[in-house]
Amino acid sequence: MTPSRTLLLVDDEENILRALTRVLRRDGYQILCANGGAEGLALLAEHPEVGVILSDQRMPSMTGIDFLSQVRERHPDTVRMILSGYTDLKTVTDAINEGAVYKFLTKPWEEELLRANVEEAFRYCELGRENERLSQELKTSNEQLERRVKEKNRQVLLNQQVLAISREVLEHLPAGVLGIDDDGTIVLANCQAHTLLSSDNRNLVGQPADTLLPPSVCALFRHAARPADARRIPVGKAPDKIIVDVHCGRMGQDTQSQGVIVVLTQQQENESG
Repeated sequence: MTPSRTLLLVDDEENILRALTRVLRRDGYQILCANGGAEGLALLAEHPEVGVILSDQRMPSMTGIDFLSQVRERHPDTVRMILSGYTDLKTVTDAINEGAVYKFLTKPWEEELLRANVEEAFRYCELGRENERLSQELKTSNEQLERRVKEKNRQVLLNQQVLAISREVLEHLPAGVLGIDDDGTIVLANCQAHTLLSSDNRNLVGQPADTLLPPSVCALFRHAARPADARRIPVGKAPDKIIVDVHCGRMGQDTQSQGVIVVLTQQQENESG
């Protein structure tokens, strides 16, 4: 449904207001009438939906241009027009150039031309209001996007901090930790795992697990279905084999990771004897 168009007519002569109302009411406008600038300003305060104003120029107390200059300050989205039987070219030109007046129309008016000018003024008003609405929506969308980007960046930084702390904790654990993918390749190994399994300081990551771990451990991690599968198994190269507790658990309980985590905990000498 097309929103109603509200037109404000301002003239100190009642017969002019009646004549204008008779001509323009056929176009379906909601028409408000004021007999001077002060009354016009009061009506605008009560009816902010007014889109177009048609005002006489020569009125007592306040000229049409003075009235419309105040309207421009208080209600800048209105379209303001002067209808006058007197033409002061400099005054009219200055008013138009300063933005107080959209168009100057003369009395006596030609009805169809008057109607066409008012229709054009409403289209101009509605276009401006639509542009303002779209600009506001775009501003709101940009602000929302900016907030989402800031939140995303904050979350990324937080995740990076958590990851850095997790890595540091992992490296200082008193137990060897291996991450082994479903193809049997070591994809993660902490410092203690290298101490337990790599006698030549070779990097364990990327190595096939079955070349470093005894068959019993490989069988354990290949079939790890419970997070607490545990065995006590010797690992390492002879003659330096040590006894460790081996815990295997399948990844993917809380994340999308696939594979197995193997935790190797070296036994104290009094326990291994």
